[in-house]
Amino acid sequence: QVQLVESGGGLVQPGGSLRLSCAASGSIFSITGMGWYRQAPGKQRELVANITRGGSTNYVDSVKGRFTISRDNAKNTVFLQMNSLKPEDTAVYYCNAEGTALFPELLPFGSWGQGIQVTVSS
Repeated sequence: QVQLVESGGGLVQPGGSLRLSCAASGSIFSITGMGWYRQAPGKQRELVANITRGGSTNYVDSVKGRFTISRDNAKNTVFLQMNSLKPEDTAVYYCNAEGTALFPELLPFGSWGQGIQVTVSS
């Protein structure tokens, strides 16, 4: 199994910054895509940003120019740098990873983190 652990959330004032991290561990052969999703109260979970192993990125329109996703392939870690935060960015942020697990045999996997709260408020 592959586990994802997020860190870096919290409370920040509008205009502030936070950096989320997500580390994958376990029976990993390779990780192809990694990404961040978020779910605000009463809303559906939405994709915020994702990144391929080669570094190609994709962002939801509402965060373009403010958020930056990056990854460290050697450490199986993905980051989300969030700048110019707005109250509407308040949500639980979830890390996602897809790839190939190593044991008991090579099989595709898709895993989610437990979620981390980001609150933007004055």
